[in-house]
Amino acid sequence: MADYSAYQRGAGQIFYPQHTQPSLHSRNLPNRVRSPTTNSTRLPFNPDTPSPTRSPGPQSPQQFGMFSQGHSHQSHSAMMNGGGAGHQRYGMQMNLGKPFQHNQTHQHHAHAHQQHQEHAAGTHGGQYNHQHNISSGGLSNAQPPFAPGHLQNGTPSSVHSAVSKPPNEHWAEQLQLAQKAREMTQSHSHARNHPSVNKSVVAGTTNGVQKEADKEERNRHAVPHANEDHIWTILDFGGQNLKVITASLFQYDFLTRLYLNCNKLTFLPPAIGRLRQLTHLDVSLNELQFLPPEIGMLVNLKQLLLFDNQLRDLPFELGSLYQLDMLGIDGNPIPEDMRSIVIEQGTTELIKYFRENARGPEPPPERDWIVLDELSDSNQETVTALSYNILCDKYCTQSLYGYTPSAALLWENRRETILAELRERNADIVCLQEIDQESFNDFFRGALAHDDYKGVFWPKSRARTMAEKEAKLVDGCAIFYKNTKYILLDKQLIDFANTAINRPDMKGEHDIFNRVMPRDDIAVVAFLENRATGSRLIVGNVHVFWNPAFTDVKLVQVAILMEQITKFANKWAKFPPCTDKALYRFTNGDEEEGKETPDTTQEPGPSMEYSDGAQIPFLLCGDFNSLPHSSIYDLIVQGNLPNSHSDLGSRKYGNFTRDGISHPFSLKSSYAAIGEMAFTNYVPAFCGVLDYIWYSTNTLQVVGLLGDVDKDYLQRVPGFPNYHFPSDHLALYAQYMVKGRKEKKVVEPDFGQGRDRRS
Repeated sequence: MADYSAYQRGAGQIFYPQHTQPSLHSRNLPNRVRSPTTNSTRLPFNPDTPSPTRSPGPQSPQQFGMFSQGHSHQSHSAMMNGGGAGHQRYGMQMNLGKPFQHNQTHQHHAHAHQQHQEHAAGTHGGQYNHQHNISSGGLSNAQPPFAPGHLQNGTPSSVHSAVSKPPNEHWAEQLQLAQKAREMTQSHSHARNHPSVNKSVVAGTTNGVQKEADKEERNRHAVPHANEDHIWTILDFGGQNLKVITASLFQYDFLTRLYLNCNKLTFLPPAIGRLRQLTHLDVSLNELQFLPPEIGMLVNLKQLLLFDNQLRDLPFELGSLYQLDMLGIDGNPIPEDMRSIVIEQGTTELIKYFRENARGPEPPPERDWIVLDELSDSNQETVTALSYNILCDKYCTQSLYGYTPSAALLWENRRETILAELRERNADIVCLQEIDQESFNDFFRGALAHDDYKGVFWPKSRARTMAEKEAKLVDGCAIFYKNTKYILLDKQLIDFANTAINRPDMKGEHDIFNRVMPRDDIAVVAFLENRATGSRLIVGNVHVFWNPAFTDVKLVQVAILMEQITKFANKWAKFPPCTDKALYRFTNGDEEEGKETPDTTQEPGPSMEYSDGAQIPFLLCGDFNSLPHSSIYDLIVQGNLPNSHSDLGSRKYGNFTRDGISHPFSLKSSYAAIGEMAFTNYVPAFCGVLDYIWYSTNTLQVVGLLGDVDKDYLQRVPGFPNYHFPSDHLALYAQYMVKGRKEKKVVEPDFGQGRDRRS
């Protein structure tokens, strides 16, 4: 599967302590109904409203700019980390942690700091220079605190705000942040109070159990975030009297922090869900009456401040925000039961409550069936294949999928959904990855036998070194095939590590022992024959190593895969004809009228012969953990890769790095006809194509494909698995036409007109 988290984040991304406490509440879901959709009608855009693409109008409190060109100092007004190298980019300094957790004894700095800012404004044309702020002392705020009677919107402060001794550390922090929010009312107050001027920022308190360490097998490489290309990722629109937000703001999907506090916003547009990199969102001191359900898409949020709005309810989609440390709700008339959860148990418990009790989105429409070519002959031989990484139960944990309700993670529920999809697709060939030994033997093999399937399975190689109890939980690869259609002629396991260390050309190579051998990934190959037509078929199923730091290992694994299948195929091309293909069947019964039930079983045809392995129809399925522009994709499609390829680097892998890599098959991705899928793996940190079904173009022709997931459905789904998609991968499904054999034409000799003459 694919949890892509190995790469560092880009500019503006800082380390924050994790405060995640997974929950396992019970949940009843008689009806999975989409949460009520709120009215997303947008108000007219005010031309005087500042936007990322427009200078503020004359009525705006203060003009702002992304960069102050022609000036040696950077502006502290709107874009908070747009500084140049000489000023050490703000993105690399944003050590906010808990930015407002300051001791109240430092309030005496505020007046001096305000005077210093006024001096800086007069000297530098209204631009606040961060070097001046540093010299003024750290814990400053430009305006004195609000009294309770002066809260924006006239919203009364929570009754708990007056409690002299908060019930716990979390609520004390909430009240402290609320007070700070009420003090920061001037324009761009967050920019003015940047942490770079504060040397006494206090780390936030832990709000829950630490996330358990991710299991290596479920880690995935994350493609570099878009914000790595931006020198600013933080935007402050605080104190601008904004009534609406320009739509162009939501194009900045690289933002990590967004401050919209102290404005006049009555709603947040649903498009806020596009800013999926946000870790901090502050909309305090506005006039918000509701939050859009799309707020649940912001699964990277660690701080969501809603102080002093008019929120009377909160959407259950907040349950997806499993990384949220602080939900600032003080000063809102929300229901007392929700408030009491936050007061007594903290943000984490409220998020759990929402997650475990949310109804979730409505079921998506059925994925489209894409017809690529019509079958003109109903007697034409076809084969359908399905490939699916089903997400092994051992890896499906709340720590990795904290945005998913616990009931949707239960293996007992997920396996039934998986089985239902396999039965619905009813493919001739089914290739499953991440299926453990226990699930294969005790569930899928028996359940699918009722649907005419037989199966072949091998676990990853580490199972050989384990006791039986532990070995049955090791995942591997399985191939199921329709028993009435195919007969199994041979099956093979490809153990990449064992094969590599036993190759004569790789003996003694340090890179083999240090990089390839420790990985226990495998492939399973089956050689089948169609009982009726006699045509034969090679089916491969593989799960390639996940780590992006080991592209060379992935490439070597696929090189070994293709090399081994080539050897098997050449051997299978010489296999003798199969003489025992008749399917065992019970004696036909009688119909109600006493007539014998007709036998529709087609008589077995003679086995086809092939000149070499490359002439045998070939399907290769699997989770290749590689994107369409990768070297693995190029190798499989092009049939060769030079030994100088950058993914091999300077490493030594025997003949592969001496002579290059090649294979004799003419292969193509089944989904290449539509430019590949939009994604096959969908989690908050990654959305892309990792899974493929390759087919031999000289023997097969793809005629139909199962399409993408409905885009509207995905607008409120931050990642898989969920109740509708039991794995974080999608099932791939395709239909193929088996191309007819080109028979040699027999040309009769022509003896001319005289050959028919009578003697």
